[in-house]
Amino acid sequence: MNKRTHLLTTGALAVLAGVLTVASCNGPGSPGAQDTPTSGTVAVSADETFAPILQAQIDTFSKLYPNAHVKTTFQPEEKVMLDLINDKVKLAVVSRELNAEEKADFDRQNIVPRATHIGIDGLAIVLNRANPDSMLTVAQLADIFTGKTKSWSQLSGKKALADINVVFDANRSSTARFVRDSVTRGAALTTRVFAASSNPALLDYVATHPNAIGIVGVNWISDQDDPAAMKFLNKVRVARITARPNPKPGDYIQPYQVYLAEKTPQQAVEYPDLQNYPLRRNLYVISREARAGLGTGFASFVAGKNGQLIFQKSGLMPAQMQARIVTTPKL
Repeated sequence: MNKRTHLLTTGALAVLAGVLTVASCNGPGSPGAQDTPTSGTVAVSADETFAPILQAQIDTFSKLYPNAHVKTTFQPEEKVMLDLINDKVKLAVVSRELNAEEKADFDRQNIVPRATHIGIDGLAIVLNRANPDSMLTVAQLADIFTGKTKSWSQLSGKKALADINVVFDANRSSTARFVRDSVTRGAALTTRVFAASSNPALLDYVATHPNAIGIVGVNWISDQDDPAAMKFLNKVRVARITARPNPKPGDYIQPYQVYLAEKTPQQAVEYPDLQNYPLRRNLYVISREARAGLGTGFASFVAGKNGQLIFQKSGLMPAQMQARIVTTPKL
């Protein structure tokens, strides 16, 4: 019988020790006693690509700790990092660690930022439902994003669709940076590219323009219990992607959890045909907080058991869960 692969998760959930149960080292009324790990107010700036998953984290954290107020701004990655460096916020939620220039900025401020890996994200390639080209290689994507491939007919030979329009969520967004860094390998993007005003606007544009191709964080369309996510998903097609040369139809995959997870060395031996989704990236919380305040408490919650379960439910891969792969007979 044929086999198909499923993802189960084990209970290896790491919690940052003690932060949510230990109050600030400053006593009431002392300088710097504005908040604790479970109370007070903290400003957070987050990559808008992760708005659905982060809002779910904030909502749950606020219900557990009614005296905690997490004030979050969702914006493009570049602005997120500027806010963190300029001390407008204590936490940033982004899809990369600090670069050399940012580390130097913090060194000049005598600040030692802390980056916590909290999850693995997939970037979904979304197409209009009328588009017949729903299986693409990374090489084909590179040609599309650089303008080498200008029309859909160059891919399939079908002439029903017009020239390709590429749409990103925003100028200077993390998705555009990822495409330049990991897909086009530094090559300039096509001139037939524009930024929508938001991720919902991107999905609406693709849904109403048959020749469009967009790239969006998978958490916008992956949570099957979220009516908004399912509404977005029903508007578009999610392309199947592979990085393999000369692929077979079964090599093309979508950004499901099983393909986002890191395989252990043993799993790599046992399941050599199981590939990782090629458009995957790590998600981090970066803190500049100098004391164990509410920012530290929220970061620890997201990295801990409850926060990681929220990632699991949303369709992203939690950072602190090890994937266990099993096979079952295909009925």
